[in-house]
Amino acid sequence: MNKFCMTAICALVAAPAFAESHMAADAMAKAGLSYGVRPAFLVSKMADGPLKDELAACLGNTPERTAFSIGHRGAPLMFPEHTAESNMAAAAMGAGILECDVTFTADKELVCRHAQNDLHTTTNIVATDLAEKCTTPFTPASGDASATAECRTSDLTLAEFQTLEPKMDASNAQATTVEDYLGGTADWRTDLYVDDATLLTHAESIALFDSLGADFTPELKSPSVEMPYDGFSQEDYAQKLIDEYKDAGIDPSRVWPQSFNLDDVMYWIEAEPEFGAQAVYLIDDSSIEGLDGMDASTWGFEPAELKAQGVNYVAPAIPFLLTLNDAGEMVPSELATALTEADIEIITWTLERSGPLANGGGWYYHTVTDAIDSDGDYFEVLDVLAQDVGVAGVFSDWPATTTFYANCKGL
Repeated sequence: MNKFCMTAICALVAAPAFAESHMAADAMAKAGLSYGVRPAFLVSKMADGPLKDELAACLGNTPERTAFSIGHRGAPLMFPEHTAESNMAAAAMGAGILECDVTFTADKELVCRHAQNDLHTTTNIVATDLAEKCTTPFTPASGDASATAECRTSDLTLAEFQTLEPKMDASNAQATTVEDYLGGTADWRTDLYVDDATLLTHAESIALFDSLGADFTPELKSPSVEMPYDGFSQEDYAQKLIDEYKDAGIDPSRVWPQSFNLDDVMYWIEAEPEFGAQAVYLIDDSSIEGLDGMDASTWGFEPAELKAQGVNYVAPAIPFLLTLNDAGEMVPSELATALTEADIEIITWTLERSGPLANGGGWYYHTVTDAIDSDGDYFEVLDVLAQDVGVAGVFSDWPATTTFYANCKGL
């Protein structure tokens, strides 16, 4: 098993923003891989049966890193997303691939954020002097109107972005003050690990993930600004993402660039074929009208045609890969079967994104809600995805769960 290397020389040499690394995060990484207590808790919540027995027998196993386990923005169930600490935690849970969602600043520098316009919910910007630069400054709740704000990375230079303090992705829609607006963290998440968390540029994420022994799955996010932006075209944006891996000397076989925009995927396939061979086409209802209906006639694409165009990886959300049979059991959807028949590798997202499953799991399980009634069903879902759908990897907000399952099953 590779040991983590988190000294200033090894991990931080190419990342000036980490010059003052955090002792707690450093110690966490040096401690090695750990499942923690959550997998055992989830196993205890499972219905009795062969899968529970098999997983229970693995609880004493030594964790091993696996590419099946993908850190979704790090480990944001409990850590502020897209921070150094969130990704260190994900790596410590054995995630073999880590994600930087990529967007850009006013000076066209690439940074890790889930959306170009999420700074008002993921950082303290509305409580800083930079608040006046926001596209939509904070407006308090009044009467029936909710509190509002919209702050974009493109509102700031990189230097300004780096002064912000990250927090859990949340806001209080009923807030009448800036301080209250910064709250709102879901009661099944936590603010325990927010203190002194560290924002990442895309280049810094590359250096960090490499030092942790993990591979890379950057997602090119849809800009909130009109493109081209000050002469910066969509193609320039897609190319800059790849160029930062080339500048860092990263082998293309370690990178799975993602986008919901098929044009981005096709650009990488044509302009950067070594990276494009592993480019991932993300799909959900926002990109494919009618996908939710599970009716192939409404998908708007043919898996075989995608494969012929050079698309080797597709990543639908979990609900689009699962359905229920007449017996009420989770089984692969028509889409999952069609992708497999087209010889397209499948990745999916996002496990442990929607909190406790007692009420059916929310949007991420809306096609199989009737089969979901406890947190133990996370493993039931994983088992169908891995064994029946045959996914190559699963994004998770708490990668220990996916790592444990993959290790137990030898994936």
